[in-house]
Amino acid sequence: MPDVLLVVALVFVTLLDHVDCKQPNIVIIVADDLGYNDVGFRGSIALTPNIDRLANKSVILENHIVAASCSPTRSALMTGRYPIRTGFWKGNIKPMEEFGLGLDETLLPEMLKTNGYSTHGVGKWHLGMHTWEHTPAKRGFDTWFGLYNCQQDYFKHTFKGKTDFRENYYDENSNLVDDVRNDLTGQYNTYLFTDKSIELIQNHNQSNPFFLYLAYTAPHVPHQASKEDVERFASHIPKNTRQREERQIYTTQISVMDEGIGKVIDTLRLKGMMDNTVLLFTSDNGAHNFGSNYPLRGGKRSYLEGGVRAVSFVHSPLLEKSGYTNTNLHHVTDWYATFQKLAGDNPEEHSKPQLPIDGVDIWRSINNNESCRDEILYELRDPSKRLDSEGRNGLDNAKKYPINLKTFEAKFRKVEHKLSYDAQDFFVIRWKNWKLLVGTGIMLQGWTSESGQRDEYEQFISYGGKMHPWCIVSGTFLFDLSTDVREEHNVADKYPDMLKKLLDKKQGYLNKMKTVEERNFSDKGKVDGVWKPWVEL
Repeated sequence: MPDVLLVVALVFVTLLDHVDCKQPNIVIIVADDLGYNDVGFRGSIALTPNIDRLANKSVILENHIVAASCSPTRSALMTGRYPIRTGFWKGNIKPMEEFGLGLDETLLPEMLKTNGYSTHGVGKWHLGMHTWEHTPAKRGFDTWFGLYNCQQDYFKHTFKGKTDFRENYYDENSNLVDDVRNDLTGQYNTYLFTDKSIELIQNHNQSNPFFLYLAYTAPHVPHQASKEDVERFASHIPKNTRQREERQIYTTQISVMDEGIGKVIDTLRLKGMMDNTVLLFTSDNGAHNFGSNYPLRGGKRSYLEGGVRAVSFVHSPLLEKSGYTNTNLHHVTDWYATFQKLAGDNPEEHSKPQLPIDGVDIWRSINNNESCRDEILYELRDPSKRLDSEGRNGLDNAKKYPINLKTFEAKFRKVEHKLSYDAQDFFVIRWKNWKLLVGTGIMLQGWTSESGQRDEYEQFISYGGKMHPWCIVSGTFLFDLSTDVREEHNVADKYPDMLKKLLDKKQGYLNKMKTVEERNFSDKGKVDGVWKPWVEL
C-alpha cells in the first residue's frame, strides 16, 4: 500500500510540474552584416548602450557560428539544417531568382505555430518570393511586416527602383491580405520595424505564447541615415578618421537599431512578458565595407572567423546563470532544436514530416555551460552539384597558383567573374579548436582594424604592384584557434594526423548535399512599381 501511495504521489507531482511548465515567449533579433567588433561591449566606437546593458546580463556566445552571407544563415536558422541540405550552400538568393526554401521544409514559425504560438515576422525575409507559397505569411507567420528581397532603400523602401515594403496578415475569412505600404515612404525603416514590433507586443493576447522574429536590415547597404541621427549618434567620431562620413553613417545605422532594441525590451517588461521570454540576438554574418571584425580575420562572404563568428547572446530570466561569456561551440542551426524543445514540440505529431535537422538542443550549454557539440560544418562547395551554371569550368588560375601566405604575393589576378564563384570546390570544418579550409575557390581576406578603418584589410593581397582586399585561392589551411584566433599561422604541415582526421569527415557531408537545380530568372515580379510573387504553383 505505501508503494502505491508513493506512485500516486509521484504522478501527482509530475502532473503539477507539467502544468506549471509554461511555454516561453521567444524573441529573435537579427542584425544584418554587423561586425564582431561593432558593439560597445567589444570596444566599438559605435554607441550601443542598450545592446551592451542587455549583453552584460546575458550569456554572450563567443563561438556562435553562422554562414558567411544572408540567405544561408537565415535558412539555417529557420530550418535547423545546414545549407548543404537546403541548396543554400550556393549562397544568397539573387534578385528575380526563382528559388526559395523548399516547401517540404518545416520552418521555425510553422513549428511554433503548431504548438500554439502567435507568430510574427518583422523586417527582412530573403528566403524566397517567386511564389506566394514561399513568402513568410505562407511559411508559418501569422503576420509579416517588411521586405521580401535582400535589401532596400532605408527611406524609399525600394529595391532596384521598385517598392518592396508590405504588411501581410489574414482577414476574418482566413484570406491572405497583401498591403503594400506606400504610405510609409520617407520614413526610416529601422524605426518602422521597431514601432511594429512594439505594437505587436502591446496587442499580444498572453493566453498564447509569443514568437517575434525581428530581422533588421541595419547596418546592411545602402548606408543611409538622416543628418539628425548622424548628429545624435556619431558626432563623437574624430574628424581625422579615415572615411569619417561613411563611418558616421554606418555607426548611426547601428545606434538607431540599438535604440529600437532598447524600446522593444522595455515594452516586453511593461507588458509583463519579459520574465517568461528567451531572447536571442545575433548577426547573420560578419561585417564588410565600414564595419569591424577586429581582431578576427576576414568578413562577409569569407569562412574565416571574421565572416562567420557572429555577435550573439541569449538573454532570459529563465537562465540559471547569466552575465558571463560562454566559449562552447554553437551553430545557428541549433536554435531550431533548442526552441523546439522549449516549446514542447513533438515532431512525430506533425502533419508534414519533419526533415532531419543538424542542430542540437543547446539549452544546457547556455544554462549550465555544458558542451553540446564538438563539430561544425562551416561550408561545403561542390561544382558537380550545381546544375544551374557552368562555373565548374572556372578558377583554373586558382588551381595553378596557390597564395604565398608569407609574402602575401599572388600570382593570379583577383577573380571577378561570377562563374568563378560557381566553380568553388572546398570544404570548411571545425572540430573543437581545430579549423580546416581546403580546396579550390577559398576566399581569403585580411584584417580590419579595431576602429573599423580598412587599411590592413585593403592591403592584404599584392598583385601587379596594387593591393586587393581579398582573393580567391586554392590550398590547404589548418588553424589552431586556441592559440591563433586571427588565423595567421597555417599549421597543416605540422599536424598531418589532425589534417587527415578532418579531411575524412568530408564524404559524410557530401552524402547529405542537395543538388542545386537549374532555375529561371525573371523580371515578371516587378508589377506596377511593386515587387510581387510571379510564379503560380
